[in-house]
Amino acid sequence: MNASFGIDHPLLATHDIAGLRVRLISLGFNMTAIGKHPWGTSTSLAMFDGCLVEIMGIYDDTLLDQVPAGDFRFGRHVHDHLQIREGVALSALHSTGSHIDAETAAAAGFTVAGHLEFGRDVTLPDGTTGRTKTTLALLPDADHPRLSFFLCQQHRPELIYVPEWLQHPNSVFGICGVSVLAQAFDHAALNTKLTGLYGAAKPIKGGFQVDTANGPIRVQTAHAIEAEFGPLPFAQDTAGGPCIVAMDLKFRDAKAFETHAKNSDIALIRTQNGWVTHAPKETANTFLRFTQSES
Repeated sequence: MNASFGIDHPLLATHDIAGLRVRLISLGFNMTAIGKHPWGTSTSLAMFDGCLVEIMGIYDDTLLDQVPAGDFRFGRHVHDHLQIREGVALSALHSTGSHIDAETAAAAGFTVAGHLEFGRDVTLPDGTTGRTKTTLALLPDADHPRLSFFLCQQHRPELIYVPEWLQHPNSVFGICGVSVLAQAFDHAALNTKLTGLYGAAKPIKGGFQVDTANGPIRVQTAHAIEAEFGPLPFAQDTAGGPCIVAMDLKFRDAKAFETHAKNSDIALIRTQNGWVTHAPKETANTFLRFTQSES
């Protein structure tokens, strides 16, 4: 299971949530039906044990300013991001206690805008029903808005991490890292921000990384990102400030993943250690990299 401040789920904002959902299903993900938030965003998930992939769109722009957390409006933030380009609009960090974790984040220098609570009715595979309860603690970054975070606590994990829902035909079972695109002059500020929460950073090619409870957050220049993943989409540049441009995911069964990779509607290329999306525009301007792992 994930622990507090581990990578939980970057939000892949897209203009075409239905189309992206279909493409991810073709790659072997078990995606939930498209749901709705009270602040105007639509959502579909691929669930793992303690983390998930979430794609998000806008279904009603008249609701964008509903349910604010202080001065932060979740729907408005996603909408404004999409007006410029698709991609990761903000990212969730796992929380086992959102209020206590928010205090820890504040002590590390993060801004805590406020908290949001919501739930949804679910029917489990055995036919029983329940209502989830989720608390978010919003951590917007005024200087680097595309690298804003929020803490996500699931109060009823037994209604979220249901074993049948965690099984994916491609055998993917979790997130194991993200990569942040940032110009070199932003690295010092980001280093201070992230090390305040995660401890000392490690140097890597073109930048640095910090280790979370669910994989590293890597901060790298465009040159280093492209050397590792391939050419960045034209829309995904550094002009809008630092942002997550790649996600690492892990799979168990190489044959199962290869079968879906070769027959999906998403273009992938084989790498030395796995697979990576070849045309990131197909996945909301975000690279997805897949490697085999047993844990």
